Amino acid sequence: MKVLAEYNDPIKGIPIKFLLIPVGSIKKPPFQRDLSDLLVKRLFVSMEKLGFLHPIIVYRENPQDEEFFVIDGQHRLEAAQMLGAKELPALEIPKELALNIMEFNTEKPPNIREKAIQAYRLYREFLELNPEMEELELGFYIEEPSYITLGFVLEEIEKKFPAGAFELLLKKIDEFLSSPLSEAVKERRKRAQKVYEVGQILNETYDKLGMTNALMKTELLRKAVQKVYGKRVRQIEDDFYTALEKVKKALNELAEEGFSEETLL
Repeated sequence: MKVLAEYNDPIKGIPIKFLLIPVGSIKKPPFQRDLSDLLVKRLFVSMEKLGFLHPIIVYRENPQDEEFFVIDGQHRLEAAQMLGAKELPALEIPKELALNIMEFNTEKPPNIREKAIQAYRLYREFLELNPEMEELELGFYIEEPSYITLGFVLEEIEKKFPAGAFELLLKKIDEFLSSPLSEAVKERRKRAQKVYEVGQILNETYDKLGMTNALMKTELLRKAVQKVYGKRVRQIEDDFYTALEKVKKALNELAEEGFSEETLL
């Protein structure tokens, strides 16, 4: 490892080191999102033409460690390794900033599934490190509590769950919990199970109506929410479980009424 420069960032005054790090010393943290093969291929082609121009961002568990964890740039790291790079330029940030991983991701904005899985992995990391921490404090690291709930569905119940269909609804009814993570995790699993149950009804309604375009699941759920709460609803006063029960009932009613893909668009 070579230190090329040291400075404080101009806005927050955070100490940053500009380093040249052996590729073999760079690891991926457990809460990093999964790689996109397509993005790695695109970066591979770009680097073949232009070289490695954008430093990755890393942190260390301890200042004395020789092992670094990439917090932004895992796709660039993968492509550079494929091209045989031995060292890479990197910006080292303090460890305490690393858990803000969802604010980084400059290579490719994450979709709802990626956000949910990453939120779940962050949640598990905090649960292990500090189980007495209140879940409310995770609002500093995770944009929406709904991402946590969906993450539990995707990682613990059903990987193929239509998370995108539930994004807008859950943003209106989910919230961070004012209890320690050791207790809150039980409620998260309970909420995830309820969302999964509604997802099963959504799938059954989709099949019963003979739909073939998976994007229609989002429209079906939107129609069910409108059926209960009206069009352009901005706020739902019902609690999490009451709202999902009403939407589940509305989905069953839609299945009985009958709709085509054209009438939902």
